Parts: sequence; C-alpha cells; structure tokens
Amino acid sequence: MEFKQIKNNKVYEQVIEQIRQMIYEGELQRGDKLPSERELKKQLGVSRASIREAFSALEMIGLIESRPGEGTFIRDSFDEDIFNPLSLILLLNDNVAEELLELRRVLEIDCVKLAAERATEAEIKEMQSYIEDLLSSSGYEEESIKADKMFHYTIARASGNKVLLFFMRSISEAMDFHIKNTRTKLVSKEETMADFAVQHQKIFKALKEHNSEQAAVEMKNHLDYVEKLINKEIEG
Repeated sequence: MEFKQIKNNKVYEQVIEQIRQMIYEGELQRGDKLPSERELKKQLGVSRASIREAFSALEMIGLIESRPGEGTFIRDSFDEDIFNPLSLILLLNDNVAEELLELRRVLEIDCVKLAAERATEAEIKEMQSYIEDLLSSSGYEEESIKADKMFHYTIARASGNKVLLFFMRSISEAMDFHIKNTRTKLVSKEETMADFAVQHQKIFKALKEHNSEQAAVEMKNHLDYVEKLINKEIEG
C-alpha cells in the first residue's frame, strides 16, 4: 500500500480519491487499518488537518470508523440504517416525486423478477406475514404503510442484489419524505386499501410460485395503480 504525494488546492478531496481508488483496486478491503495521520502526512505531503478533514468526511458517510486506541479502519460491516448520502441528495431536491415514481417502476419490476427466481422459503414466509399484516391493518394508516414497505423491502432483499436493495431503500426514504401526506391519504381510504390488498396478494402468489414473468406483470399493474393515485393527489 503506497500513497502518492498530493498537489492540489482541494487537498482533502484528493486524499479521499486515493483511498477510494485503493478500495476499487482491492488494495484496501473491509476491516483494513489505514495508516496513521502522521504516516499519511509523510506519504502524501499534506497537513494533518487535511487528512482529518478527509477522514471526517469518510466517517460521516460510513466508509471508515475510528477506534479509540487502535486507529482508523475501513468498516468491516455496513449497517443498512447507516447515514445514506443518496437518500439525503434525493431529500434535498424539490419536485422529484414523479421522477422517483418512474425510477421505482424501473427498479421494482426487474427486482420482483429476480426475487421470484431467487427467494428462499424463509423469505416467502416473511412476505406472507406482511401480506397478512396488510390485510389486518385496514383502517390503521401507520400499520398499513409499515406492512406495505416491509413487503417491498423483502422483495428487494430476496432479489439477492445488495446494490439493488441499497437503491430501493434510498428511493423509499425519499418517497416517504416527498409524498408523506399523500401516502397517508391513500391508505386511509377503504376502497384503495382493498385494491392494494388484492394487488399485493397477486404479486405474492406469483412470487410463491416462482413465476418471474407473472410477478413482473402484477408488480407493473400495482405500480401503475399507485402512480395514478399519487399523481392525482399531487395535481389535485
């Protein structure tokens, strides 16, 4: 592991770039200890303040962690609930609800196809429990929303694609922020919830039968319905 001297006005960004490149190339891996600030100062030819600034930014996004008395390490594990920079970017942008709906459609239709092919029996049982929660929570907005979200999260996890799961979580968090009031209105309507229940049952049936094409059709029908309702509420 060898760092190169830096000559740039935005020094801390170059420190981050070198660490990022080493991770991509496999020189740094999960759990690896980074050189001390003193060692990096010598190798990079920059101030310790710039190194601290880079470390602070990397720690904020959850890539590294500081262990008192031990040093600074590439994180060995990544908590799904850790600070999510993509979610923050989406939250800070106005008028992206329609674009988020479009992106959700693109991701979830392929996602459910993968889940239908790869879902384990345990994941199928978990999905079934959320379907049951959805059916029993009619009239209770918070419980309905939670059951709905967990059903879709489990599908994303069952896809076996961690990157896809990461993006799904980011989009869901941003959607919650941008259409929170709209979503609450939708689940408070008895007719809408009845439709949701039927649609989710059809998606689950296809997943349980490992029928990827039918699962994609049912997911598309569900998202078409949701998008139509949300756009109607937003425009109204």
